[in-house]
Amino acid sequence: MSTTVQKWGNSLGIRIPSHIADKIEVHQGTEVELIVSDDRRLIIVPQKKKLTLEELLEKCKPENRHDEIDFGREGTELI
Repeated sequence: MSTTVQKWGNSLGIRIPSHIADKIEVHQGTEVELIVSDDRRLIIVPQKKKLTLEELLEKCKPENRHDEIDFGREGTELI
């Protein structure tokens, strides 16, 4: 598939068709890394989203929690 480079402010932009964006899991606001290969190909690498503490805590469910584990003392702890 080909697309056209367009002027976007002082930069150039490429529109990513929705079916391709879905395939590579890119959405509005997704941070991407742009890599130019030795043969001048542009590679777009979506960056993994950094989850907030709230999003991480939402994933904590009773079924994926474990009991406290005692690893014993290490070093010179007195407790």
